[in-house]
Amino acid sequence: MNKTFRLAALVGGVALVAAACGEEPDETAGGDETTGGTSDFQTCMVSDEGGVNDKSFNESAYLGLTDAFDEGVTAEPKFAESQSEADYAPNVQAMVSDDCGLIVTVGFLLAQATQEAAEASPDERFAIVDFLYTDPTTFAPVTIENVKPLVFNTHEAAFLAGYLAAGMSETGKVGTWGGLKIPTVTIFMDGFADGVANYNEAKGTNVEVLGWDKATQEGQFVGDFANTGVARQISDNLIQQGADILLPVAGPIGESAAVAAEETGNVSIIWVDADGFETLPAYGPLILTSVLKGIAVAVQEAATETAADSFSADPFIGTLENDGVGLAPYHDFEETVPQELKDEVEQLKEQIISGELTVESDASF
Repeated sequence: MNKTFRLAALVGGVALVAAACGEEPDETAGGDETTGGTSDFQTCMVSDEGGVNDKSFNESAYLGLTDAFDEGVTAEPKFAESQSEADYAPNVQAMVSDDCGLIVTVGFLLAQATQEAAEASPDERFAIVDFLYTDPTTFAPVTIENVKPLVFNTHEAAFLAGYLAAGMSETGKVGTWGGLKIPTVTIFMDGFADGVANYNEAKGTNVEVLGWDKATQEGQFVGDFANTGVARQISDNLIQQGADILLPVAGPIGESAAVAAEETGNVSIIWVDADGFETLPAYGPLILTSVLKGIAVAVQEAATETAADSFSADPFIGTLENDGVGLAPYHDFEETVPQELKDEVEQLKEQIISGELTVESDASF
């Protein structure tokens, strides 16, 4: 059974009682705020925890809106920054009250607040990142006419990252951990584990994945996307157990893994959502690659379509085939990764796109 579907009821039961809007994001979170056209079509965004400068999925979504602004398609975007789950519903309602043409909500945990606002305001238009609504009994997808889901099969790209990590590990151990145990996190971990397993099968090796067991769906999680202390402790523990490559799936607190890797001196990082080499420049030399989500492009397209009065509630599903997910360049590791391994990763990508190789996750779409 798909974990996205199973957890929908959990999200539905979260109590949301207080509001908190964020401060103006710095320039790294989006485009040049002095540019843009004269469109009066207003886009708005409600972030998950971590805010629009999280170097990950919130920032990527905001970048999509600022790109639409820079193209002259929309007015400069407004945003409300959530500090906790209690902020979700009030922040979404604040955007509804603010005459927004499109409200983008970012993250699985905003599903209930988005649905309630959409049903209460049928003339408003929404796009939600990382959630697909489903029937609680049949688990079949459900369309909410004024909500466009933007979802990503990141397990496909994470599979490539796992194969790469297995081929680059010198200790025979790699690690992964998550912020919160939700489908949009575990989907990365599933793909990563399967990629390592594929490498072992192809090469007759026994590279071990620490921090996640796909079969049991048990692993290492912080419990939120804010506690850097726990994130650092998990990273240190995995390194002490022998992992020399880490895949943190945790938004901004994934940086704790980079801090731990830098202090250790012989550990590299695979980032997620955005290209970590660019969003974490201080740790660029440690970033082997990144598992990319095309959040910015998906959000920009949703904003552009809605501004042109062409809104559609049909979900966008990012895959390797449509470039909605992928691997970032190897950057400083370009000369370090063997050409044979690069070629094998590319071949696996083509096999996944063609359907010759099927990558599975209970959290896929």
